[in-house]
Amino acid sequence: MDGGAGAFQLCFPSHNASCLRARRPPSQAALLYTLVGTAGLLTSLLNLLVIISIAHFRQLHTPTNTLLLSLAVCDLLVGALVMPVEGLRYVESCWLLGRALCTLSPFYTYCLLSASVGNLVLVSLDRYLAVCQPLHYHSTVTMGRVRAGVCGCWLCSVLYNGLVLEEHLARPLRYSRCYGDCVVVVSQAWGTIDLLFTCVGPCLVMVLLYLRVFAAAASQVRLVNAMSMAGAVRRSEWKAAWTLGVVVAVFLLCFCPYYYPLVVGQDTSNSLAYFSAVSWIMLANSCVNPLIYALFYPWFRTALRCIFTLKILEPGVVCLAMFPTAFKPDDVERTRHKLKEREKEERGEEKKREIDRERERARERETTS
Repeated sequence: MDGGAGAFQLCFPSHNASCLRARRPPSQAALLYTLVGTAGLLTSLLNLLVIISIAHFRQLHTPTNTLLLSLAVCDLLVGALVMPVEGLRYVESCWLLGRALCTLSPFYTYCLLSASVGNLVLVSLDRYLAVCQPLHYHSTVTMGRVRAGVCGCWLCSVLYNGLVLEEHLARPLRYSRCYGDCVVVVSQAWGTIDLLFTCVGPCLVMVLLYLRVFAAAASQVRLVNAMSMAGAVRRSEWKAAWTLGVVVAVFLLCFCPYYYPLVVGQDTSNSLAYFSAVSWIMLANSCVNPLIYALFYPWFRTALRCIFTLKILEPGVVCLAMFPTAFKPDDVERTRHKLKEREKEERGEEKKREIDRERERARERETTS
């Protein structure tokens, strides 16, 4: 077929074994490139703001924010490396980037998506410990352990996807049907394992942890209201849990459509439109997280104001008070102790009043007799 005529054209007109691609009107191609470029740039810039905020302000150097920092790095790389490549593939309907990127692009894409899942599981575990085991949280969840967990998450992601894509990394063009095609084929066994480890398992863990977190509300209401300081601490923990619960929920909404056909055994190999749509929904999750932080986290909005007004360059801003109430790690434990003391005093006073009533009744009997 002539590469310049008809509804299709050759990806590489000078190559005899070139793949065919559908013609796109120049206006449509320009619009798609604009949308793809905007999505990648916006995702990168928003997550860069999260990274700068957490890395620069010392008061934000907490275990939870360390996990958010790792997640933001992951999302930044998705916007900078994955979206442009996938956008080019989608618009051109051909693989134009050569053998080397055909080898590496699926590998680092899978690594980043797996690392995102791992980071969100760690975030869910962090919130579970903070809300459900507050007395042991600060001794259990230390910065050293969180950093080790983050490093382990990234390392496991690289090693795991190296095993899943071992055949593709060795022979990236094995399943390519023509020149200009880059296809990743995973065995059924590895596909099942990947479904369990990347989708079903993490989703179950995150959902169960957050159900346990929100179920703990009823048992802690009295403690929250016991002291104004501790109440502020616990409300802060609950707000963080709620916000990160929204992050996890949005993640599940973005990722589940991609894995749904695998769960139900549906073949999507001939439905390129569906596959492209769910792939971009999954990638769009990387752009959503900073918007959630801006909506729910006052400290992030404060950091953004400092960045956009260039106050971040002023000396001393690095120690800016990002939270309205400062508190010590043992505030909750002290509150529990004071609550127990108050209950003990109340029981003592009630017992004293009962003794006084008994004495009053005894005097009344003596007077009557």
